[in-house]
Amino acid sequence: MKDRITMLGNEAIARGIYEAGVKVSSAYPGTPSTEISEYLSDYKDDVYSEWAPNEKVAVEVAIGASMVGVRSFACMKHVGLNVAADPLYTASYIGVNGGLVLTVADDPGMYSSQNEQDTRAVARAAHIPVLEPSNSQEAKDMTVLAYDLSEEYDTPVILRTTTRLAHSQSVVELKDRREVQDREYIKNPQKNVMVPANAKLKHPLVVERNKKLSEAASEMDINFIEYNDRSMGIITSGIPYLYVKEVFPKASVLKLGLVNPLPRKLIEDFAKNVDKLYVIEELDPIIEEQVKSWGIEVVGKDILPLVGEYSANMLREKILGEKVDSSLKAEAPVRPPILCPGCPHRSVYSVMNKLKLHGAGDIGCYTLGAGAPLQTIDSTICMGASISSLHGMEKAKGSEFIKDWVAVIGDSTFLHTGINSLMNMVYNKSKGTVLILDNSITAMTGHQENPATGKTLMGEDVSPIDIKKICEAMGINRVKEISSFDLEGLTKTFKEELSSNELSVIIAKAPCVLLKGVAIKNQYVVNKEKCRKCGLCMKPGCPALTKDEDGSTKINDTMCNGCGLCFRLCPFDAIEKVESVIDSL
Repeated sequence: MKDRITMLGNEAIARGIYEAGVKVSSAYPGTPSTEISEYLSDYKDDVYSEWAPNEKVAVEVAIGASMVGVRSFACMKHVGLNVAADPLYTASYIGVNGGLVLTVADDPGMYSSQNEQDTRAVARAAHIPVLEPSNSQEAKDMTVLAYDLSEEYDTPVILRTTTRLAHSQSVVELKDRREVQDREYIKNPQKNVMVPANAKLKHPLVVERNKKLSEAASEMDINFIEYNDRSMGIITSGIPYLYVKEVFPKASVLKLGLVNPLPRKLIEDFAKNVDKLYVIEELDPIIEEQVKSWGIEVVGKDILPLVGEYSANMLREKILGEKVDSSLKAEAPVRPPILCPGCPHRSVYSVMNKLKLHGAGDIGCYTLGAGAPLQTIDSTICMGASISSLHGMEKAKGSEFIKDWVAVIGDSTFLHTGINSLMNMVYNKSKGTVLILDNSITAMTGHQENPATGKTLMGEDVSPIDIKKICEAMGINRVKEISSFDLEGLTKTFKEELSSNELSVIIAKAPCVLLKGVAIKNQYVVNKEKCRKCGLCMKPGCPALTKDEDGSTKINDTMCNGCGLCFRLCPFDAIEKVESVIDSL
């Protein structure tokens, strides 16, 4: 293996986990963190890695491994930290035995997320140290350092990344894996059993730990000052450091690698040695507010935005007053997110749209049903909320109100958080209808396995969880499985279940069309002599279908995945089936 190679940020973090001597990793996929675990599976001879059903479980797995003396890891995206917050806050009090590190990937700009929360705020509330790298080399090195800090200070540590870091590349110097000796497990209820009496003793120790870390941070190599022109001083961290170096090459810079707790002495010394001080940080004013609370004057969010991803051009405009001319920027056509050609969700939504049904939505590819032309999803909150929110609607407005509503959730999301929500409907006597879209994979984040697929992250075959049996085991009498492409059957099933006076579950099944091994059995062509140009086939919004110059439907055979939805929708037999020359993907 080369000593120096180019790596993505996520790839470098996985390498850091390997080099740090970690033995156990648990995660739930979520862009932009997903690839960390996928890269980590390449080191399966040394690191056990798994997909957990959700982030809370992943962190609890890592805590358990740490407790018995093994270095462990968990990762998730920022909203996943909300799910994992319960064990994380308590783990801060318990501390560690073997090192315990979490990577949490924030998403400034919300490229793939429903909010823009700042992990540093959560970590500060939980009294957990946070390291923030600015390139792939730092991502790897700080991952290793995080384990040393974790064990030295008896604390979980968070490595905060962002979308830009996760998916950008830089050169990384590789090192050998450390062979870290497992620490002995010693029964210690006072440390590991967080009943109130023990927790009261631990909280002051956590506060003292943060104080010691803050003092030590002023001497850490990852926090460093670059003195140049002292008329302008900038405190920054992470990816914004790169923008600062590009826009203000002559400024004096304090680059923070440890962003919680802050190195107060180092910051105070830096502030004394510059004329005007700026804090440049993405999202919340976490650093800025603390620095101001120490009586130090800084310029920050009074001129810089609280929302969105930063850029060099934005800093030029906001601080230097230079308006960057972007008029020569290439004009790209607007391309809204849309379900793939042949997606089984489109078929189900076409029926829902025809029946004028409302969908209480969830997090997954199927969220795209909110947009035109399908427009079947009315709400999206968080993982599992489709079922819970439908239950709330029923209790607020009565069962008649939700006769034209269904809770829409995917297979992976159902196993993530939907089970508890459905259990609540059973327990509290709801009468709604739940639609589980089972496409045989965790599709939205790039085809990761889940407990229902029959495979683990490390490629092992296991018995798949049977979603239908789970529903039946809860005592639900009306549980029906049906093909996502059975339009007549879906229409009949929706009408039957929505008119029933009890809780029901519809499981619409068809594999994701992009799933490896899914065969394209047929393709379709338009018989122009039969085409009435009515547009019925266009209603579901399949991108493989367009209008020809004469107004008739045209099928792009390079995009068509042979689902047959348009074929079934055409009342004039103008769309004809032909044998595909492609046997499989």
